[in-house]
Amino acid sequence: MMASWVGIVSKTPPTMAVSLHHGRKTYANIVAEKSFSVNVVPSELVVAADACGLASGNNVDKRSLTGLKMSPGMLNGVSIVEDSPLNVECRYLREVELGDYRLVMGEIIEVHACDKAFNEQGQADVTVFDPLVYLGGLREYWSLGTKEADAYRAGLALLGKE
Repeated sequence: MMASWVGIVSKTPPTMAVSLHHGRKTYANIVAEKSFSVNVVPSELVVAADACGLASGNNVDKRSLTGLKMSPGMLNGVSIVEDSPLNVECRYLREVELGDYRLVMGEIIEVHACDKAFNEQGQADVTVFDPLVYLGGLREYWSLGTKEADAYRAGLALLGKE
C-alpha cells in the first residue's frame, strides 16, 4: 500500500497507523488478510504513487497502470513494491472509526530496506533515496531538503540540558 496518512504511533510494541477511506479496496484487503504493508517510495515515483491514490483498486489494476513491480511479503496477503527502498510489513491490531475513514493500526513485523536506503558508511540515510513526502493541507508532493537538526537533541539548549 502507498498511503498519504501514515506514521509510527508506538515504539512498544512497534506500531504503524494508516488512515483509509472505508470504501477503498485497500481497506477491504487489510480487513480480509489482517495484514498490510507500507512502501516508502522515492520521489522519482511520484507519478505512480499519485496514480495509486487517485485510482481505486476496485476499478483499476494498479500494477498494470503504474508498471510498479511487486513481490510477496513475509506476511500472508502482503505485497511490497520492489522499487521502494523501504517496505514495512504490519499485522493488523485494531482500528478506530473516524467518520468515513478508518485509522488502522498494525504491529510492525518485518522491515525491508535495500542497499539504496543506506549511505556509503552503511547507515540508514533518507537523502540517499529521497522519500516522497505528501503535504495534505497543500495537496503537494515534495522531496526532502537538508537535515536541520537531530531529534531529541535540538531543544536541549532551551531546556539548559546541553
